[in-house]
Amino acid sequence: MHYANDLDVEYILHSSILYRDDNNNAIAAAYTAAMGEAMTDKTKAQWQTMADKLKIEARAFINGHYVDAHDGATRTCYNPATGTKLADVANCGIDDADRAVQGARDAFESGIWSKRSPDARRAVMVRWAQLLEDNADELALLETLDVGKPIRDTTGSDVPGAIRTIRWSGEAIDKIYEQVAPTSHDTIGLVTRIPLGVVAAIVPWNFPLSTTAWKLGPALASGNSVILKPASNTPLTAIRIAGLAKEAGLPDGVLQVLPGPGSSMGAHLATHMDIDGLTFTGSTPIGKKLLEYSGQSNLKRVFNELGGKSPNIVFADADLEKAAEAAAMACFYNGGQTCTAGTRLIVEESIHDRFVDMVIEAAKAWQPGDIMDPATAMGPMIDQGQYDTVKDYIAIGDSEGCTRYGGDSNIFPESGGLFLEPVIFTGVDNSMRIAQEEVFGPVLAVIPFKTKEEAINIANDSIYGLGGAIWSRDISNALSVAEEIRVGTLGVNNYFGGDITVPFGGFKQSGNGRDKSIHAFDDYTELKTTWIEL
Repeated sequence: MHYANDLDVEYILHSSILYRDDNNNAIAAAYTAAMGEAMTDKTKAQWQTMADKLKIEARAFINGHYVDAHDGATRTCYNPATGTKLADVANCGIDDADRAVQGARDAFESGIWSKRSPDARRAVMVRWAQLLEDNADELALLETLDVGKPIRDTTGSDVPGAIRTIRWSGEAIDKIYEQVAPTSHDTIGLVTRIPLGVVAAIVPWNFPLSTTAWKLGPALASGNSVILKPASNTPLTAIRIAGLAKEAGLPDGVLQVLPGPGSSMGAHLATHMDIDGLTFTGSTPIGKKLLEYSGQSNLKRVFNELGGKSPNIVFADADLEKAAEAAAMACFYNGGQTCTAGTRLIVEESIHDRFVDMVIEAAKAWQPGDIMDPATAMGPMIDQGQYDTVKDYIAIGDSEGCTRYGGDSNIFPESGGLFLEPVIFTGVDNSMRIAQEEVFGPVLAVIPFKTKEEAINIANDSIYGLGGAIWSRDISNALSVAEEIRVGTLGVNNYFGGDITVPFGGFKQSGNGRDKSIHAFDDYTELKTTWIEL
């Protein structure tokens, strides 16, 4: 199995992986996956045997112990690829949340973690990362079964990405220096960072493990106590890694995991007067609601990573073969259930028809299949609701007069899962719903342009501003366009570019705050000035 220590592996946005060769050229692992080269050294049969023997912990993790919900309630988790039951997971309520928040507050105020030396916190975080790596196969299976991700994605991207995030965050703790301000000779101005206190982290179902790591890494490294609320339908890896954190030496109460309903639990955490910060990845409407809750309660700091409708701009002088492969990956990776998905393909008119044919051909590598098969590149929709939503948008695209390629109904009905093949719409105008609204499925809208200025206008004509890319061999042209595109992360001749060292987040209604990099520590700390007169 190739995990983070075996190669120089750096994970990129939402867990695609970069392998760096001797010339330091970045090659997206998704390309390799699409060409049929598995990211795992185990066979489908071996993974299935391991899955059959897997023991799933399904209880909440409160004050250092696995416990049932206070009222005994459970919620059944199902495998999206088969519809089979995985576990009856604790369905926590308000009483559980209040108990967890009180335990987190007590732990924080005691200083057992918040006042521990940076080097001591670093040692625990690094041990935790090692335990994640030691149990990587188990975590990959849990993520595959719970989310419906192909095993090649969880072993090649999600698990090593989470390991690297926790390890990197731990190693960064004692590398962040505070400041002495340039004051007069008879004064000293100290600028120090202190942890926020108790932080709630609400994470999504599409990348539960890697997104959780993005939150827990800097939040815990900074000395906070964290209340983690995983998505109610994908809580299994969050529950498991909490036990590993305790094994690594994280004190009881510092990390609490509350599986439960997003509506009631999320609202309660967002309005809780004893929570100092809230980090959320999910939909834009919910992110807006969380900001309202902050104003209605204690003005807790809220940082959101929200939706996207990312532009992928291809100029006629681009490396069209590479751009076409990337266009298919950008939209169809993870079944299109990716906030940074390049769902608006903006193509120069002179190459439009030829390039569309190339993307249609590249999309053949992204057909759904058995998630336990290392050759599979794409899994199912997460649940019936998301499947129906995507089907509705396909119907909208048809009704708006677009030309559609692909998009057959559930293509493996006998599996019990909800599989959709890739969909490509041409004849799209940027004002159409199919071009403006986030589908969150394998649906690509192709929009032609004539001039550079038109491409920029189309790209920016969106309420979102999360990710995107530009493809051109003319670096001056590419950079001049890049300067004008209002998104948080933009690739030039690549898509999903970046690693743990650079920040991730969006402009406009794609959110505020940043995950990853040293900049993420800003969200989980307060700046304090101490002014000394001599």
